[in-house]
Amino acid sequence: MSQKDQVTSQEQALSKPDTPDPEVAPQAQRRRFTVEYKLRIVEEADRCIEPGQIGALLRREGLYASHLSNWRKMRDRWRLEALRAQKRGRKPQDPTEVELAKLRRENERLRSQLEQAEIIIDVQKKLSQLLGLTPPVGAENETGSCQ
Repeated sequence: MSQKDQVTSQEQALSKPDTPDPEVAPQAQRRRFTVEYKLRIVEEADRCIEPGQIGALLRREGLYASHLSNWRKMRDRWRLEALRAQKRGRKPQDPTEVELAKLRRENERLRSQLEQAEIIIDVQKKLSQLLGLTPPVGAENETGSCQ
């Protein structure tokens, strides 16, 4: 080893601190696999005949056995359609169901307003009779109209 190589190795040793880097690692991202990749791995796993070959395949690709079993189920049920990337989140609602729910809420609101209006009208009638502003029900004057 030359003197120049010794100097560079000493510099590298001195530049590397013994303490770990305090920088926080970024949050891991969810892995996404393409349809072609899933299909290739499932086919490769199906070709494995010796014990331990599937485990070696999974270790080499950084996959779990659950990935392989899920992909096999999807392939068996739906072939390529199930292997395609699927949207996550809530499923879109049927427009008729949305309209029906909206009409039901509106109907309930109107029923509540009607009940409230009937109560107010009933109270106004009773107050009017108590104050003598209107004659009792069924009383008419000589002209045949109510006062």
